[in-house]
Amino acid sequence: MPFPRVFLLIVPLLLLGGYAAAQMEDGDRGILPRDTEQVLEVTGIAVDVAGEDAQDARFNGWRIAQREGWRRLWAQTTGRPAREAPRLSDATLDELVGAVVVEREQIGPTRYIATLAIQFDRARTGERLGLSGSQRRSAPMLLIPVTVTAGTVTTVETRNPWQRAWALFRTGDSPIDYVRVSGLGVDPLLVNAAATRRPGAEWWANVADLYGASNILIAEVTLHRLYPGGPAEGRFVARVGRDRTPLGSFTLRVASSEAIPAMMNQAAARIDRMFARAFREGTLRPDRALVIEAAPPPVVAEETVAPVSTYQMRIYAGSGEDLRAALGALRGTAGVEGVTEQSLAAGAISNVLVTYRGDVDALRASLLARGWYSTYVAGVLQIQRQAISRPAPSPEPAPAPTPAPAEAEGDDG
Repeated sequence: MPFPRVFLLIVPLLLLGGYAAAQMEDGDRGILPRDTEQVLEVTGIAVDVAGEDAQDARFNGWRIAQREGWRRLWAQTTGRPAREAPRLSDATLDELVGAVVVEREQIGPTRYIATLAIQFDRARTGERLGLSGSQRRSAPMLLIPVTVTAGTVTTVETRNPWQRAWALFRTGDSPIDYVRVSGLGVDPLLVNAAATRRPGAEWWANVADLYGASNILIAEVTLHRLYPGGPAEGRFVARVGRDRTPLGSFTLRVASSEAIPAMMNQAAARIDRMFARAFREGTLRPDRALVIEAAPPPVVAEETVAPVSTYQMRIYAGSGEDLRAALGALRGTAGVEGVTEQSLAAGAISNVLVTYRGDVDALRASLLARGWYSTYVAGVLQIQRQAISRPAPSPEPAPAPTPAPAEAEGDDG
């Protein structure tokens, strides 16, 4: 095939493949929630420092961010001015800081301009802040972020700034135990926008049981853009439960679309405060209709195992046949685990040891049922065949009396 024709054939295929890849990237979904249970985070720390080179300037900026983050965290915890925070050395701060998160940065040859977030280790920092005790937390609540924009209602079907704000939200600082969905797997099928308007308890009970939640929280935003890239306005509503009961609402505005992610982060923090206030007031609590109680385990009757005892036994047998019958009756009695012959004497007294699972009264009752009478005296069990009472012979009937012979009548003459 001539080269120009091959080129004309390959170029459209490459363009089509690139378009398909772009579509797949734009349509990708899933934002994994950040685990912030073990950290204390301070965000929005702006630094503008210089250094001998780019690396030195960045190092200086991170040092300044750690110091400022500690002062802000101390002020937030104690409610006092940040200038009163105790001074900590950089070596101590290095031990308390778990990570430095870059929100935005510009690196020059000798200058570093950035907005950073500092994450402190909760266990180590909590001791210095007096946070040794854990706060009271709610039952697990399934959080569903709903976005309404341009006539479209979505939750986690596609990546969006509202879902990202909740995925990055610091849940460790909140009294609400959020169950956040990532948008992967079956999440778009179970917690989509249409599902949030299903009031049926049976459906939500199955969903809540799958995610391990006891109620539903809906964080809803209606986003309006004046024009692409221009000013934007968001109307935020916090709702609770299957009936979407509103807890409160507010409106935020930004000058450009670039500030929408920051607006979403600010709104997530405000809605969290609404949920926390409702929890403290007792309004936010588990929905009994959604909690599937596990069936109690079946009651298994405890099998009482009788102890095994050994009894000394004397057998009174009048003949060899009675002795064999006595030994057979013993070995065939339920509960008897062994018969040890010590001395056997037909027509006299025989001694044996009987190993029996149970008490002596049960053994005596079993032997009596087999026709052997027993007594238990001084720790020795004595048995003998039970006497068979025969009925007394009935008297023979008396013979009937013999009638006297009649006299013959004769003629007188």
